[in-house]
Amino acid sequence: MPRPIDGAWWPRSYDLLAELPSLLAGLPRAWGHITSVTVNGATWSAAPGRMLVFNQVVGLHRALAASAPHTVVLLAPGRGRWDLLVVPPETTEEAAGPLMAAAASGQV
Repeated sequence: MPRPIDGAWWPRSYDLLAELPSLLAGLPRAWGHITSVTVNGATWSAAPGRMLVFNQVVGLHRALAASAPHTVVLLAPGRGRWDLLVVPPETTEEAAGPLMAAAASGQV
């Protein structure tokens, strides 16, 4: 059974190293320090196994699961797991708005 979607992310490119700092900076403080990020390996550009974001090491993982190709999974020890819908960068603003609203309301 798939996990519920906790929100949405609309990156501007498929370059994880360039996009991830903006995502992490915009997360609620209550989510704590994200230590692990899992993305679809077939979708995103190559990335090392970890990166430094705001002086914190974040582990990067690439999954090849066909069941959730447009999601990113964020983990924070002792705080939880959050699954976000990834709106593809090439999506128009008109199409992205309803997708993000549906994800925010748990209707995805």
